[in-house]
Amino acid sequence: MTDLVIPGHVIAQTQLSHADFLIELAVYLYDKEILSIGKARSIAQQDLIAFQKELAKREVDIKYDLDDYLTDMKNMENL
Repeated sequence: MTDLVIPGHVIAQTQLSHADFLIELAVYLYDKEILSIGKARSIAQQDLIAFQKELAKREVDIKYDLDDYLTDMKNMENL
């Protein structure tokens, strides 16, 4: 897998800072269910809580399905 390089002039055309560009990209990919919340927050270079706040600010729902619930329940039993 190769790294993605986005030229600075392309980011400049968006009129976003580098950090805001990464957040927008991460939120988009998470909302489209292309990336997990963990991978998306990593791209956004934010901790989980900060990224969840960004999602809420943009009215993007946190993806949580039955499989997530069952995994959480199993993890709770192992505590």
